[in-house]
Amino acid sequence: MFLTLRLLSNRHPSFIARTVFVKDNNVDDACRLINRILGKEGILEQYRLTRYYEKPFQTRRRVNHERCKAIYNEDMERKIQFVLRKNRHDPFPGCS
Repeated sequence: MFLTLRLLSNRHPSFIARTVFVKDNNVDDACRLINRILGKEGILEQYRLTRYYEKPFQTRRRVNHERCKAIYNEDMERKIQFVLRKNRHDPFPGCS
């Protein structure tokens, strides 16, 4: 037995198929696995974004928010990596 998810788009006639084999009639695990695969590939997010029409001002706001979030996350990751470095001259920068 296998579980196949097909996503059809009105604008594009081709479909995307992912097949996951179901072990011991455990459909819940197969659904979780296929959702994880689709999430990692970004198909679910693309589906959510193209499901409804998004007005241009909403698109601009979303894209700007995503850019700001990416910049913030990159900067925060850099700061965390700096603090977590082990071979520093001053182990607690900024504290006297």
